Amino acid sequence: MFNLPKSTKIHKVIPKNAFDSYTSTKQKKSFSDKIQRIIWTDKIAFETVNISGNDVTEIQVFKVELKEKKVINDLLLVIDKAIPYHIIFWIEFGNEFYISTSAKHLHPQNEDVAVIDYTFTSDWKLIENNVYQIELKNNLDWIFKNFCDQLKTVDTSSKSISELVEKQKNNDAILKEIEKLKSEIARCKQFNKKVELNLKLKALQSIL
Repeated sequence: MFNLPKSTKIHKVIPKNAFDSYTSTKQKKSFSDKIQRIIWTDKIAFETVNISGNDVTEIQVFKVELKEKKVINDLLLVIDKAIPYHIIFWIEFGNEFYISTSAKHLHPQNEDVAVIDYTFTSDWKLIENNVYQIELKNNLDWIFKNFCDQLKTVDTSSKSISELVEKQKNNDAILKEIEKLKSEIARCKQFNKKVELNLKLKALQSIL
């Protein structure tokens, strides 16, 4: 998937019921109904690539094969919270895939549970058109941030993953407010009010 060196290869099937203790009855059924299998394909860590990190100590790569073409971000969230290390998910159905990965940190009271700061997700793409790369250089913090940079929707540079997450969250909030204003404008009957809403919209678009 990412042309990683042989030293990172794991290729171990993870049973879907491995996450039962983290799931509700409904989520257990979703794991069974939607996912064909989960494969731990690669481990990027000091012992496999001789590169270490501060905030990011390991990056796992999981391939999730689906039974039907569905976005399964809710199920990926379950896996992400259950595993303390950073995970890059390659979700595949037929000849298509999408990518998902989350910036996260350990829960201060429970190191067995991760807290998700932000999830970066791609659109569905043909496997043959994969442009995403995991560049193994500098340190693990840089590697993970560089990968998230490929998935970001905010058009700006950031010095750290935490800065990128903050900018992405602000960007998402502005986009949400823009959509809300557009809906208000479409429903608005009063001319003066419509002008006022349009001015707010232009201001937000300018900030964006």
